[in-house]
Amino acid sequence: MTSLNTQSEPVLLEMRSITKEFPGVKALSDVSLRVKAGEIHAICGENGAGKSTLMKVLSGVYPYGSYSGDIVYQNEVQQFKDIRASEHAGIVIIHQELALIPELSITENIFLGNEPVKRGVIDWAEARTRTRELLARVGLRENPDTPVKEIGVGKQQLVEIAKALNKSVRLLILDEPTAALNESDSQHLLDLILGLKGKGITSIIISHKLNEIEQIADEITIIRDGKSIETLNVKRDGVDEDRIIKGMVGRTLESRFPDHTPKIGEVLFEVKNWTVGHPQVQDRLVCKGSNFFVRRGEIVGFAGLMGAGRTELARSVFGRSYGRFITGSIYKNGKELHLKNVKQAIDAGLGYVTEDRKSLGLNLLDDIKTTTVSAALHKISKHFVVDANKEFTVAEQYRKSLRTKTPSVEEGVAKLSGGNQQKVVLAKWMFTDPDLLILDEPTRGIDVGAKYEIYGIIQQLANQGKGVIVISSELPELLGLSDRIYTIFEGAITGVLNKDDASQESLMKLMTSARKTA
Repeated sequence: MTSLNTQSEPVLLEMRSITKEFPGVKALSDVSLRVKAGEIHAICGENGAGKSTLMKVLSGVYPYGSYSGDIVYQNEVQQFKDIRASEHAGIVIIHQELALIPELSITENIFLGNEPVKRGVIDWAEARTRTRELLARVGLRENPDTPVKEIGVGKQQLVEIAKALNKSVRLLILDEPTAALNESDSQHLLDLILGLKGKGITSIIISHKLNEIEQIADEITIIRDGKSIETLNVKRDGVDEDRIIKGMVGRTLESRFPDHTPKIGEVLFEVKNWTVGHPQVQDRLVCKGSNFFVRRGEIVGFAGLMGAGRTELARSVFGRSYGRFITGSIYKNGKELHLKNVKQAIDAGLGYVTEDRKSLGLNLLDDIKTTTVSAALHKISKHFVVDANKEFTVAEQYRKSLRTKTPSVEEGVAKLSGGNQQKVVLAKWMFTDPDLLILDEPTRGIDVGAKYEIYGIIQQLANQGKGVIVISSELPELLGLSDRIYTIFEGAITGVLNKDDASQESLMKLMTSARKTA
């Protein structure tokens, strides 16, 4: 490592002219980043801009020699060969997909590969004691022996931070830390990051939630198309969401939602008295006598706090893919449907874009073309043999129409950014040509520019006379997109509001009340 001259400013990290290429793609081109000690530094940019790639270079996921440029950390040029080397220097990254093992306890996860040893044997008593201390530092009251799979995503994020603190972290990198969290868990996590700042820990945060960035960041570096565009000082430059968006997309977005005049027709889809039990807990109901309908050309929103039962309702309706069916009826065009599995749901004209695209929406071992046609293979097959030319043509058509950023439809979906993966999932279900499309958190972890494109796609589907259901944790999104919004609380539908009558306040009131109003 080469020592550099000390500068007057307390700079902890400099990344100089970082360039990183993959076959057919230059992911980073001459990117520079400067982070001061003790600050919260945000990195913003559209999906595929290179934010996560830059952090993987910094943390050793992409080792020295696989990129060009210099990493200067604590005034020395670093040559990290792997993650262990960067962690040894005090740099810890928490990825969007948490690196926890669900079956192991909190203690086992925190000390995995770093267990305290006494006389050649793991000292679990010491590990539990230190775990309690670490959990207290992140404000988490859990038994150290609790399996990670038994705590929520918000608490799992805190376990990841406790794990980082155990490694004597000096620079903490958080990639989309609040993407899967509800409002209260998100705020708790943001408060914790601010608390760590007060204790001298520097943080780099990647997030598409611009209101959160504006709330906690000291400086923001904007990356566009693999290049660093500018670094803004939040207070000095008077930065707000519109200013960040302008830097990200290269222009001002006049509206977050495309203009849309709905053309709503007759009732297309209706669910009556839908009651479903929890798959494991015998006496617990996840859906309680739900009634709702969707008309042709209508975008219907579903609002509810995390755990309210929105996803459980959607999945159970979609071919009983969740829970224990107890009672209820489904009608399409006035005719009752008996959907007992996902294939029957697809054949009946239903499509479902899951909230968990990596686990349930995609096979990360497949390429784009295989994924695009996977839910309707019969449309490109003859005598049970897939026509490879048709497969390629279909995937290429959707790549162009959805503007998916990829050098080829033969690229693996695992290599795509989150927003482009979401476009592939959308393409898969659009290819089935559904009459009703259910979208569960369709813009989670997606930048504002890609959101605008996906909103346009949703509106186009509605304009074709299809019914669209949108489940979202972001109330502004539901208010800007939906024609009507149902609210859910503890498995029951508590109300429905037309677009003109709905506000964040009125929705929140119905989302936190068991009183049925509709």
